[in-house]
Amino acid sequence: MEKYKQEFIEFMVESNVLKFGDFTLKSGRKSPFFMNAGAYVTGSQLMRLGRYYAEAIHEHYGDDFDVLFGPAYKGIPLSVATVIAFHEMYGKEIRYCSNRKEVKDHGDTGILLGSKLQDGDKVVIIEDVTTSGKSIEETFPILKAQGDVTIVGLMVSLNRMERGKGEKSALEEIKELYGIKANAIVTMADVVEHLYNRECQGRIVIDDTLKAAIDAYYEQYGAK
Repeated sequence: MEKYKQEFIEFMVESNVLKFGDFTLKSGRKSPFFMNAGAYVTGSQLMRLGRYYAEAIHEHYGDDFDVLFGPAYKGIPLSVATVIAFHEMYGKEIRYCSNRKEVKDHGDTGILLGSKLQDGDKVVIIEDVTTSGKSIEETFPILKAQGDVTIVGLMVSLNRMERGKGEKSALEEIKELYGIKANAIVTMADVVEHLYNRECQGRIVIDDTLKAAIDAYYEQYGAK
C-alpha cells in the first residue's frame, strides 16, 4: 500500500472522521464503522486533506482536467482545499466549482459557486464518500446542463465497498451508469489491512472483535 494511503487512514482516525462502533446509516443498515468528513474543521486538517485528495486525483487522473466540482455542501470545502493543494504540489491551476442547493436570482446568479463551466471543460467530481450513488444522480445533470463538458471521473475519500442499489458497489454502478471512472483514496479493505491489530493513536483500533463485526457486515452487505 502506498505511503500516502497509510498516512491518510491514520489521519482519518486521528481526526475522528472514521469511527468504529454501532451506527445506523441513512440506508437503515447497521454498520460497525462510520465516516463523517464534516469532522475536518481546522486549517491544518483541511490542508492535509487537500493534499491527500490531490495526490490520489493526480495518481488516477493526472492533471489533464480543468475544474474540480464539489457538490454542496460537504464537497465545497473539499474542492477548495484540493485545488489549492493541487497547485502547490503539481503547479497546475485547477478551477473550483460547486452548486447551490437553491438557485440564486440576484448578484452572483445561478446554481453554481466558484468558476462557471465552459464548453470543452474537463471536470473531476470530488466527494467524501458514496454509499448509494444518489448524489451523482443529482450532480450529473447539473454539470451536463451547463454546456459541453466532459466528466473525467469521481474521487471519494473512502470506498465503503458495499452494495449500492444492486449487487455491485456504488462506485461500480456509477462507472456503468454514467461511463465515468470512480476511485477512492482508500478502500475499507485498505483500512482493515492497515489497522487490524496495529496500534494507532496509542490503541488498537481494529481488534479481533471489531474485525469479526466488519467481516459480518460485508457478508451481508458487501458488493460482489
